[in-house]
Amino acid sequence: MRKLALGGSLSTLQWFMFLLASSISLPIVIGGMFHLSPEEISSLMQRTFLVVGLSSFLQGWIGHRYPIADGPAGSWVSVFVIMADVAVKQGGSARDMLPLLEGGVAIAALLLVVLGLTGWVHKLLFLFTPLVTGTFLFLLALQLSGVFVKGMLGLQGAAVRPDPATALVSIAIFGLVLLLSLKGRGWVKQYAVMIGIISGWAGYGLLGLSGGSPAAAAAPVQLPELFAWGAPQWDAGIALTAALFTFILLSNTIAAVTAVRDAMPPEPVRDPKRTLNRGVFAGGLSHGIAALFSTIAVVPLPVTAGFIRITEQTRLRPFLVAALLFAGISFVPAVVRAVAMLPGPVASAALLASFVQMIVIAMQSISKEALDLRRLTIFGITLVCSVGLMFLPAEAFQGLPPMLAYVFGNALLFGTILVTLLEQLWRPAEAGAKSGLRRDSL
Repeated sequence: MRKLALGGSLSTLQWFMFLLASSISLPIVIGGMFHLSPEEISSLMQRTFLVVGLSSFLQGWIGHRYPIADGPAGSWVSVFVIMADVAVKQGGSARDMLPLLEGGVAIAALLLVVLGLTGWVHKLLFLFTPLVTGTFLFLLALQLSGVFVKGMLGLQGAAVRPDPATALVSIAIFGLVLLLSLKGRGWVKQYAVMIGIISGWAGYGLLGLSGGSPAAAAAPVQLPELFAWGAPQWDAGIALTAALFTFILLSNTIAAVTAVRDAMPPEPVRDPKRTLNRGVFAGGLSHGIAALFSTIAVVPLPVTAGFIRITEQTRLRPFLVAALLFAGISFVPAVVRAVAMLPGPVASAALLASFVQMIVIAMQSISKEALDLRRLTIFGITLVCSVGLMFLPAEAFQGLPPMLAYVFGNALLFGTILVTLLEQLWRPAEAGAKSGLRRDSL
């Protein structure tokens, strides 16, 4: 009995660390982008922890009901970047755009809730073939791996050259997590990510490297602030952007559920329509919570599938407890400051190890259907075009209308739209006979 309790506690702790590692980077990025003070960044991180914890719990409880961590959406970051750049070029302040971005997240929330409640999302389900889902996962891994590699090398803030000591510790963590996940047995394999994070954090301290910078002391207990960026605002541009990003949010949910389902042991057959409806509806609720607490929107993280494959943590209960615990610490600023001291390079190295498995899952999804010349060509066109966009500077699209700038400025968004269009417009001869299979891609 004690062994079961200890195992459950360690599983909860490891899920907590995974939620933490997935959540600490983007609030700092957004804070620097909009020139927020250390206190404002600390407050944003507090609100982010609350939204991540609540959203993960809602998805596991009334949503898709899989142990899938929610985290800040990298796809929304490009919108924040472009809107901040537009504000500065118009002679204003980047901070002036925050209420507008808050409104965009609220619009996306409404659309997702409507799609989930009405079941209209199933009219779009034919678009998300195994090729589209696999390509989305593949591009997501490529896009975010660049972010995590920079983090591992210490290329954060004003740094332009890798820090040797930071890089050494990060590479050691990355190798350790992979080694334990591939060669470890029993509890060593199950807690590979946690062992890697704790070892890296300790190594960071022994080498005298610094973690995050804590903000000034605050009250012992503090409620996260509502509408910290002001009342939400809307205009036609942000409404169109939110509608466009809803398609990406659907892709993200389907990809995450599909990837985690494939990483889980066999289970009783679920109704894919109900699973998708619940997941999309809960995603709408989490976007609404994100708008309410003025944070970047959160989404189910497909990289969770890689974490599950590495650690074999498949039980839902420890995940739900960890999600509630993660939301709970947001009310204690001192605890938020303490856990936010987890060094970014350590978190980046542990997450990058999970992305290796996500690439494997992406390729398995793509190969669910015969890899004929048509599918390989579509994948190749999407890959070269999307990866090419990743190497272009953000300034390359300054002269375009905002909507086009959003599309071309986000390789994941562009690639998902491109592969979907090619998959539908370039029809195979036997498309009609296989249409039923495509609806079972969840």
